[in-house]
Amino acid sequence: MSDQDDEAEAEAVRARYAKRLALDPRYSLANPAALAAMQERQRAIVALLRRAGHADFAAPTLLEVGSGSGGNLLELLWLGFTPGYLSGIELLPERHEAARARLPKAVRLVLGDATLVPIAPASVDIVYASTVFSSLLDDAFQQRLADAMWRAVKPGGGVLWYDFVVDNPGNRDVRGVPMQRVRELLPEGRVTARRVTLLPPLARRAVRVDPRLYALLNALPFLRSHVVAWIAKPDWRGAGSE
Repeated sequence: MSDQDDEAEAEAVRARYAKRLALDPRYSLANPAALAAMQERQRAIVALLRRAGHADFAAPTLLEVGSGSGGNLLELLWLGFTPGYLSGIELLPERHEAARARLPKAVRLVLGDATLVPIAPASVDIVYASTVFSSLLDDAFQQRLADAMWRAVKPGGGVLWYDFVVDNPGNRDVRGVPMQRVRELLPEGRVTARRVTLLPPLARRAVRVDPRLYALLNALPFLRSHVVAWIAKPDWRGAGSE
C-alpha cells in the first residue's frame, strides 16, 4: 500500500468518526450499562497484565494507539501507571486536544497517523489498542498499523487489545475483528484472550429493568461481544545463552 492509500484510509476514518456524536449518552458512565462494561473490562485487563508479569503497574511503559480524548489513559492512571511512562497517538485533532486538556502534562500525546508517526523500534513494554481495528475497513491499512505496533513493542512485552468480534448490523462504519483476524495481524504473538462485555444493545435494555441483570446475562459467554487479549512478543534475547 502506498502513502497515498494510507492517507485515503486515514481520511475515511476521520470522516466516519465525524458522523458520530461527540458525547453519546449511551457511553456515559452515568449509564449503568456503560459503567458495568468499563468495570468488567478493567478487571479483565488487570488479570491479563498480572498474568503477563506486570504486577507493578508503575513500572511498564505504554503507548496507546488511537488514544482518543484520553479516557483509556485516565483509566490506566487510576490503575497505577506512571504518567511519564504513558503516551498516546491520535488521528483526530479535536480528540487529541480534549485528551491534552484532561491528562497530566507528563503523558506524551502525539497527533497523527500511527502508521506514519516515527516510533522507536522496541521502545515500549505495552502497546494498547482499544476499539481501533474495528473502525478500519481496509485490510491492508489494518496490517500496516499492526506492523507498526508490533515493531514498537519490546521483546518480552506485548500488545493489549480490546475490540468487538461481531459485526454491528446497525453501523456500517465498523466491523467485528474475530480472533482469527487478530492472529493474522500479529502472527508472531502468543495470544491470551477472554470474551467480555455484554452485547451493548442488550445491556442497555437490561439495566433499565434492573442493573443486576448485566452480570446475570453476561454469565452467558455467547452474549459477550468483545475480547480483551494480551498478545505477547517472544523474547529471544536470551536464547542459546545456556
